[in-house]
Amino acid sequence: MTLARKTMLPTNPQARALFEEIATWPIVDPHSHIDPHRPAARNLDEVLGYHYYTELAHSAGMPASQVAAELDPRTRAGNLAEHLERIDNTVQHSWLMEIARTFHDFPDERIDIGNLDILYDRANHELDGEDWDRRVWTTTNLESVCLTNDFDDPLEGWDTTRYIPCLRTDDLVLKLHEPAVIERLRRCTGEDVQDLASLREALGKLFSRFTSKGACACAISLPPDFVPRRGAPRRAVTPIRRAIQGLDLRPDEHAEIRATVFWMLAEFAAEFRLPFDLMIGPVRNVYPAGVAGGRDLFDRRVSLHDYRELFNHFAGVTFPVSTLSPDAAAELVAYSWIFPNVLPHGHWWYSNVPAFIRADLTARIQALPKVKLLGYYSDAYKLEFVLPKFNTYRRVLAETLAEACVQAQGWSEGRALQLARAILLDNPRRVFGRNPLGSPGSI
Repeated sequence: MTLARKTMLPTNPQARALFEEIATWPIVDPHSHIDPHRPAARNLDEVLGYHYYTELAHSAGMPASQVAAELDPRTRAGNLAEHLERIDNTVQHSWLMEIARTFHDFPDERIDIGNLDILYDRANHELDGEDWDRRVWTTTNLESVCLTNDFDDPLEGWDTTRYIPCLRTDDLVLKLHEPAVIERLRRCTGEDVQDLASLREALGKLFSRFTSKGACACAISLPPDFVPRRGAPRRAVTPIRRAIQGLDLRPDEHAEIRATVFWMLAEFAAEFRLPFDLMIGPVRNVYPAGVAGGRDLFDRRVSLHDYRELFNHFAGVTFPVSTLSPDAAAELVAYSWIFPNVLPHGHWWYSNVPAFIRADLTARIQALPKVKLLGYYSDAYKLEFVLPKFNTYRRVLAETLAEACVQAQGWSEGRALQLARAILLDNPRRVFGRNPLGSPGSI
């Protein structure tokens, strides 16, 4: 049975033909949270523990304590399975069923407490280890997947041409005042970080190490109240020294440190010719009583207008941009329309449902140059999720191309497939450095 037939097919004949072709292509995944040392799930608990399921089940009435970390994995899975019927209308549930059918030959129409033991046993791959990782990779038809690496990750022990490093910089910008962050930076760079000058030296060493390992990007997730602006080194010298020494800081000093470090990162992205992947909008811990991973939301007041100085100043840096709020999509299209170095990147988190993807994708296709369209990333924590999530996007892409291009404009299916290939393969390979004919980060 082909992958296209293991998932729901579009009903439109033209869309179905497009999807069945697209589904045979390899997957280039520009952003994930995969652990390259343990990329695939070793048991069903690692699948059901994905925050989408725990937070949706909790929202539907499951106590957070039923998926607590201290519980036995099989018990956690059973507790969650009792609540799956309440969320079986969601796209997230469809991903779960596709995983069960594709990777574990699960025959039933739903997962519940009655058949959980059967699926749990089938999904037990603790003894298979790397063999299971390779099987999931091959079944998914993965070409490459970009990771999310802490700045002090040694970047060793895996094939970096498949699992491509990405320098995640949140801690450096938002938590530099924490002693543990400074100690990590000192250990991984060998630089005795004491002041602004030595901090710059350490950051340069990070970029050098990551690019030597073939890093695809520098990335950061930023809160909605963050405003990137050019740091003033003279003004930042004292706050940064105080932060490194672990002294108390005023709010204005925190702001100056964040602005200065962020701007330095952008300077290094320009120097090392890395894309600077911006993920804008999450407000952390809005719902403290929620399950792990299910406590963050977004703030609709965020605007890319705050990033205009950054985009203007670093005209040579490519900025793939993801916005968390679904209603920020039109602004992202407009900024990508005007700024050559701003690209709309994927459909992130709360925007990652077909209804939002369809509207956003249609606008991007109709408004933006095709060389700027970065279609999708999985944001997955385990390899099993890459295929069903990409299949959701590929179905919407096929339907959108059939309606907006083939039917509305008279395109041939071949021309529509050329656009699909640019969106899913050519552009991600080029922007994130996987195309040997293109320069990393260039448009």
